[in-house]
Amino acid sequence: MIRLSSVSKRYAGGQEALRNVSIEISKGEFLLLTGHSGAGKSTLLKIMAAIERPSAGQIWVGGQNLAGLRAAAIPYLRRNLGLVFQDHKLLFDRSVYDNVALPLRITAFETRDISRRVRAALDRVGLLGRERANPVALSGGEQQRVCIARAIVHRPAIVLADEPTANLDDAYAREIVTLFQALHQVGVTLLVSTHSAAFFDDVSPRVVELQNGALVS
Repeated sequence: MIRLSSVSKRYAGGQEALRNVSIEISKGEFLLLTGHSGAGKSTLLKIMAAIERPSAGQIWVGGQNLAGLRAAAIPYLRRNLGLVFQDHKLLFDRSVYDNVALPLRITAFETRDISRRVRAALDRVGLLGRERANPVALSGGEQQRVCIARAIVHRPAIVLADEPTANLDDAYAREIVTLFQALHQVGVTLLVSTHSAAFFDDVSPRVVELQNGALVS
């Protein structure tokens, strides 16, 4: 489902974020990406989502070669992706419902379908009763669950999550892990970066490690 072949990323100024990374992720697999701060985990996820482009190498996502992907085609690629960002990227001038509905409105879903899907996504993450709340009124764990609901509302085949348990206490972090486990059980392909691999021990994902931009295990 996802394949990277000799992928490298060098930023202006010479910083090398990724070095010759090759990896394959099968359909329905749960892969945990570990490594120190600055190891290249976030860069790798951004390249898979075509948020950034590699300096070298080839990437295939869902059978599509991203090397030749035109900018106009990127929104179509992301229709099969759910993205969970470390900094949430919630809109605090809109309700929980509107935040989750945003991907569907961008892709012109019908209003009736939007309502049904948003409510189903919020129900899955345990926030159905908070749909009219403003995100600023939610705890950090609840805000993260809103992000996950927004990521899965369009029922993507692949979810990419960047440090989804960061800055959460143990109880909230384990709730987030349980949500990802439930997604995996229904066949979603998951790639999650984390500093806290121990939270995922009960899930038993495949674990790969980056060090200084290189894949080491």
